[in-house]
Amino acid sequence: MARPLRLSFPGAVYHVTSRGNARHDIVADDRDRSQWLSLLAHVVDRYGWLCHAYCLMDNHYHLVIETPKPNLSIGMRQLNGRYTQAYNRRHEQVGHVFQGRFTAILVEKDAHLLELCRYVVLNPVRAKIVSHPRLWVWSSYRATVGETKAPGWLTTDWILSQFGQRGGAAQARYRTFVAEGRGGPAPWEQLTGQIYLGSEKFVAQHQPNRVIRDIPRRQTQAQRPSLETLFEWKGALEKTIHQAYRQYGYRLADIADHLGVHAATVSRRLKRAEQENV
Repeated sequence: MARPLRLSFPGAVYHVTSRGNARHDIVADDRDRSQWLSLLAHVVDRYGWLCHAYCLMDNHYHLVIETPKPNLSIGMRQLNGRYTQAYNRRHEQVGHVFQGRFTAILVEKDAHLLELCRYVVLNPVRAKIVSHPRLWVWSSYRATVGETKAPGWLTTDWILSQFGQRGGAAQARYRTFVAEGRGGPAPWEQLTGQIYLGSEKFVAQHQPNRVIRDIPRRQTQAQRPSLETLFEWKGALEKTIHQAYRQYGYRLADIADHLGVHAATVSRRLKRAEQENV
């Protein structure tokens, strides 16, 4: 059996997302949100992660995680698995809460981490749920700017150190930095190979960690769902195109052939999905 591909090494930085199954919400109320935060705190502490930013939305969440040890996958299995158990038990249901496996993008820390943290905390603003990130209590923004006490498992030192000062002055500069990010381009426009956010040198350095050269391509792709399976559900075509391309690595031409449309049509729908991918 082919081993799954991994982008895992000590000190790796990731943008992680996990979305509700069939676009359903992953939280029903603040009790669920508090449960998720409690489990996130537990996983960050247990696996020694550095959590630079997070944002819990109704049907998905974003994390910016640094892993001193190469243990992202096991930690994410704990987070999503234990939350699913707690959610199903409380709501007396069975089945999946999350849509497949989490998605992780490998990030070049010095070049993109600050921008990415800003993007994450602006999610509720882009979704037009709130007018300012401080109004969304389920993200790391308020703790980073000092409006609430930062929990011990949230790492704010690195972000604030990028503004040259400590304390209130650094927090004020961070507020300004976040405000200036409204309406800016999504970091995904700079992705390489669908999973790298960094310079050419960074990608070249870390590609060997991903490619397992003794396993044929057909074996490494055998674990992903077929296009027939992905597109079996008739709703949210653009969402499914985004998932097939970004999460499972299907080529635009393959998706277009399956749908019976031109590749340019698929490309336009993918771009639209990414613009809405908050």
